[in-house]
Formats: sequence, structure tokens, C-alpha cells
Amino acid sequence: MRSKTNFLTCGLLLGICASWGLAQQPVKNQTPPKPAAGAQAGPGLETETIPPPHTAQPVDAPGFMEAAQVKALTHKIWIAEYRINDLLTQVHPEKWKASKVTLNSFNQTLENLHQGLEALEEWRAQFEKRPDSIYFGFQTYAAINAALPRLDGVGRATSQFENASLGAQYSQAGGQLFDLQQALQPYIAYLLRNPDQLLSLAQSNLAGCQNALGNALRGQSEPAKPLKNTFVEFHARRRRDGQPASAGDGKTKPRSDMEKKVESQPQPH
Repeated sequence: MRSKTNFLTCGLLLGICASWGLAQQPVKNQTPPKPAAGAQAGPGLETETIPPPHTAQPVDAPGFMEAAQVKALTHKIWIAEYRINDLLTQVHPEKWKASKVTLNSFNQTLENLHQGLEALEEWRAQFEKRPDSIYFGFQTYAAINAALPRLDGVGRATSQFENASLGAQYSQAGGQLFDLQQALQPYIAYLLRNPDQLLSLAQSNLAGCQNALGNALRGQSEPAKPLKNTFVEFHARRRRDGQPASAGDGKTKPRSDMEKKVESQPQPH
């Protein structure tokens, strides 16, 4: 009975550890669930008390933001995107006095910037709908990081071949987007820190559960019983050609007079 209780207790802890790895963001004013009436812990198993997953990290932790604050930040990113797309309509590389190689390089950078802004808007829109999502938050941050160097390249070329004032506006728009990325970074770190702490806590409790279970089961299993040695005798069997088949050790059994007599008789075809 003790062994069965230990198995059930450890299995329950493993299930809790696996489910807590999916936790992302703590929620304020959440009370832990009450244990069921009559529920008792298994005897002999002492594990660390784990708080509910949504209270693992306090709301005043570094980088914490309310959902409304995250949405306000993503809206500012959208305004920066709109400003950059407006500036891109004012660039006319077909009028530049530049070499073909330079124009081809600029057009490629310009195309990459357009694609980067489209990807940024897709991730930003999804992150705005789910401000507690680690995945969408990280992808938004990474999309900004990919667009910034391309934006800088377009601004430098515009200043050199078209209009220095227009190039300065690109630099200003890039600076605003960079500032928004830096404002987003602490919140992304906050989202990543919460499941990392829960995973570390779950691994610690899992190791303790395994050790406790091993100690509880020690000495309960019977020792292995040795098997009695059995002598196996191999017998040669006659092949179709009349010759005795070799045994497993490569030696043939001596033929009797009756076997020699049978071998001397003609075989039917």
C-alpha cells in the first residue's frame, strides 16, 4: 500500500511540473486553489511547496507592464511604421545619377525594407491582440531589429543621391523605432523570465521526487534468482545428398553400420 501511494504522489507531481512549463505571465489577485476535502500527501515523500504558476513572479518585477500599456506601445510602433512607409513614397531612385551597381544594390535594400515592414506589421498586430504572448512579443522585437539596418541604408543613400533633408527624416524615423524597441525589451525579458523560473523549480522538484521514490522502493523488490544450467544436446540430421549435417560445434556424429549401409544404396532421382 505504501509503494502504491508513493507512485501516485510522484505521478501527480510530474503532471503538475509538466503543466507549469506552459505558464507565461502572472495575473494579479489570483488565489491558489483549495485542496480537495480529505486529500492527504503520500507518506514518506517530502517535496518543495510550489506556488500556483500565475503567482510565480510578482507584478512589480522589473519589466512588468499592464496589457493596456503593451497595447499603447504597439500602437506607437504602428505610427512609426506609417511614418516610414510615407517616407518611402518620396524616394525616386530612377532619377538618381548613380551607377547601375549602386542602383541595383539600393533597390534590393529598398525591397527588403518593404518586406521587413510587412513582417513587422503582421507580428505587431498579433502581439497587440495577445500582449501576454512571449512568441509574438519576441517576433515583434526581432522584426524591428531586422528593419533598422535596412532603414539606415535607405536613409544614407537618399541623403547622398536625392535630398539630404529627406535622408535626415529617415534617420529620425529610425531613431524613433529604435527607442520603441528598447522600451519593449524589458517586457520581453519579463515574459521570458517567468517560465524559466518555473522550469527550474519544476526540475528541482522532479529530482527530489525521483530520489524520494527510489528511497521508498529500496529493499522492496526481490533479488534476482539465478537460472539452473541446462545441457543442450545437438543431433545431426541427414541431408538430401545422403551426408550427415554438421552439428553446431562443426563436428559430425560418428556413423553407425546401419547408416553406412543406407548410404551405399542408390538414391532415387
